[in-house]
Amino acid sequence: MTSPLRRPLPFLRALGLGLSLVAAAPAADTALLDKARAYVGPESALASVVALRFVGQLEVVDADQAEGGVAQIEIIFQKPDRQRITATSAARTEITALDGYDAWQRVTADDAPGRWKVTLLGPDQIKRLRANTFENLSFFRGLEQRGGQVEDRGALTVDDVACHKFAFVHGPGIVFTRCFDVATGRLVLTETESGTQIREQGEIRAGELRFPERIITSNPLPDGEKRTIRVTFTTVEVNPVIDSASFAIPTLGE
Repeated sequence: MTSPLRRPLPFLRALGLGLSLVAAAPAADTALLDKARAYVGPESALASVVALRFVGQLEVVDADQAEGGVAQIEIIFQKPDRQRITATSAARTEITALDGYDAWQRVTADDAPGRWKVTLLGPDQIKRLRANTFENLSFFRGLEQRGGQVEDRGALTVDDVACHKFAFVHGPGIVFTRCFDVATGRLVLTETESGTQIREQGEIRAGELRFPERIITSNPLPDGEKRTIRVTFTTVEVNPVIDSASFAIPTLGE
């Protein structure tokens, strides 16, 4: 059985970017990270989060529509170490999921729902998905308990905003570098070693917590051009009821 999808949707590819470990830096001052958490919401609300569900639309802003075009997207994170992303375009539906130490991808042609293919992801992809899940549920705290570290990268100005940069180092090849507004704690920019830049825009509330309404990702291409991906969320749910079986590797009967 052949897959109808020759290339994954670009947003899903972005989640599996290979990042390069950067040089060691001083341990981070937690005061600004505490401010960053407070910007998202009160400690009681942050501590109560066990799952998040985002629903919206993905658009490839300045690339050939054959690369993905527009897709409806659902992103779910659940403790511990579960993630499921469903992207549905006019031609196909792609699911990428993490279930602890297992991860898989299923692709289905929308005009032939009986034709689908499941691919098991490798160790490096699983590590990145686990790190990504933790980052989305930890709110900038607790990495040391997972064997990682947060490093101070110093002050800088981003988009005319006075910021401070921190590297969240999960291990060799998995680093999230984030710049926070010194005055408010707002996350201004996330960078990767491959040159990808991620900015958050707008605001959407879910209970006491604040989330971005839009995420703009700029990915460098081999030819020197850039691909811009815009994800706009319509709803965010905190602690939705989710069947843990939905993260498990699908069987032939599903």
